[in-house]
Amino acid sequence: MTAPWGPPIDVLPLLAGEEQALIGVLSDLRTPEWASPALGEWTVHDLTAHILGLKLTRLSRDRDGHFGEGTSWVSACRQLSPEVLFAMFVDSTTQLTELWKHRDLDEPAAAPLWLTVARDYAEQWVHQQQIREAVEAPLLDEPEFRTPVVDTFLRSLPQTLRAVTARAGRQVAVSVEGAGRWTVRATAVGWTIDRGAATSRSPLASLATDADSFWRLCSGTLPAAEVGARVQLSGDPAVCEILLGLRAQECA
Repeated sequence: MTAPWGPPIDVLPLLAGEEQALIGVLSDLRTPEWASPALGEWTVHDLTAHILGLKLTRLSRDRDGHFGEGTSWVSACRQLSPEVLFAMFVDSTTQLTELWKHRDLDEPAAAPLWLTVARDYAEQWVHQQQIREAVEAPLLDEPEFRTPVVDTFLRSLPQTLRAVTARAGRQVAVSVEGAGRWTVRATAVGWTIDRGAATSRSPLASLATDADSFWRLCSGTLPAAEVGARVQLSGDPAVCEILLGLRAQECA
């Protein structure tokens, strides 16, 4: 039987490339660009600090066994110059890759470790896109980097559909142009997801969009006025509402 979260997503070969791509953007910034608005009230400096904090927290917990609490990391990092923050960011590179290379990403757990790694990668990739847009740099939009992000976001669907009652075998279809197709199936014990097109001619619900629209939808940055034109939904209204409300944080 397919696990609820579906087949493994292997982002390990992408971690170093994603980090180096962001370093390339940050290294070219002029001092005023670090203050550019990037996400809500956060600047490029703030969002870079947030990404660094995610990495350092993961290393502290999963490598060093340290579970600490403290004040806002992003606020504290506002005391740092862009040069100091950038140096810290560079110093942290490849450490997560080295950590995960020596771990069994399929080790038994409530959810597999590969899913944790994929979720971290997806969040960091989205934040990198937001930084790139803030400074008008080209997006890191190659399918090899983007498709695992779409795939990861969709792995939350079995959980978000848990309150939907459907007979075993009913399907929910998702098609993301430029990334692929996925099918969520009802079973006697819940929902499961797998890659591939739905086999049902009349799925319970379906969503079709493109990869750019999808990651923006999941990160809450797709303008509401554009949703109707960029995301096509059909089928059960309650399920369509769940699909439309899918958010990246639900994968964390």
